[in-house]
Amino acid sequence: MIDMIAAMKTDFTVGKITAKPGEMVSGFLDEGIPVTVVNGRGDGPVLALVAGNHGYEYPPILALQMLRARLTPKKLAGAVILVHAANMPSFLGRTVYFSPIDQKNLNRVYPGKKDGTVSDKIAYAITNEVIARCDYLLDLHCGDGNESLRPYNYQIVTSNEEMNGRIAALVTMCVIDHIVVDRGRPADPENSMYCSNTAITRGKPAVTVEAGFLGVPDEKSARLIVECCENVMRYLKIASGKAKSIRKPVYLDPAEVVTSPETGILYPKVKKDDMVKRGTTLAVITDFFGKKIAEVKAPVSGKILYIVATPPISKGQPIGCVGVVRK
Repeated sequence: MIDMIAAMKTDFTVGKITAKPGEMVSGFLDEGIPVTVVNGRGDGPVLALVAGNHGYEYPPILALQMLRARLTPKKLAGAVILVHAANMPSFLGRTVYFSPIDQKNLNRVYPGKKDGTVSDKIAYAITNEVIARCDYLLDLHCGDGNESLRPYNYQIVTSNEEMNGRIAALVTMCVIDHIVVDRGRPADPENSMYCSNTAITRGKPAVTVEAGFLGVPDEKSARLIVECCENVMRYLKIASGKAKSIRKPVYLDPAEVVTSPETGILYPKVKKDDMVKRGTTLAVITDFFGKKIAEVKAPVSGKILYIVATPPISKGQPIGCVGVVRK
């Protein structure tokens, strides 16, 4: 068995934020990261909920606002850590993918560096003050400001069968029925890159949740994320009530990310949730004078999980993702 942090009937501290049993306390970690610590009255595991690794992805950030208002610490066991907006420079700067300060993608620099750039420091703070203090983690995302996305979750597969079983069980409690089986994440804890993978390489089951599109502050998507978090809390016995497992999960294995061969203006030719055949045109790219310079085709047959739906496109950036539906 993997040892758990397991919040007991004692004070629980994250960074400089301390909550007594039955108490909810909010404050800021290093690098101005807003966090709420919810310490239950009973013994139980610690769940970390991280929103805003990408600052333009608004539904997860709104979801944790909603969830915070619904939590009653005295009725909980264990603890919940809510990271309301991990990437404050990107959130306040309204930037897609990259920090406006150092031009880094926060969700590619974990576990971070204490003496690096601002994105490195944010990742370091979350790794050492949040991930180090939790037993389970949900990294909450949606389609960024350029991505038209249908809801799905990532189930990371590792070389550890016990961990794989725990992740597989956790993902079926995340209420969203489409599950991308991801076999390509780094195994090195010092080069984990992604927030959820950083938890997994440290022995903590984690799932990346995707619900929302084009950075729209969509209430329906935010409520779906709240439902996911609350169901996981019931599954972990942090909250009372019966957790519901996904009845008919749709596994997508593999899921191919398609990148742009050129820089120019993008014209998507498919929509999220479409089923496509291999070779279907996903998008056409023109130069800035209207001349077609590339036609991007589906590498596999499957479902469109997301498609970039705004005109700007740079060479090497994602255009979309096609998931192969497992029979």
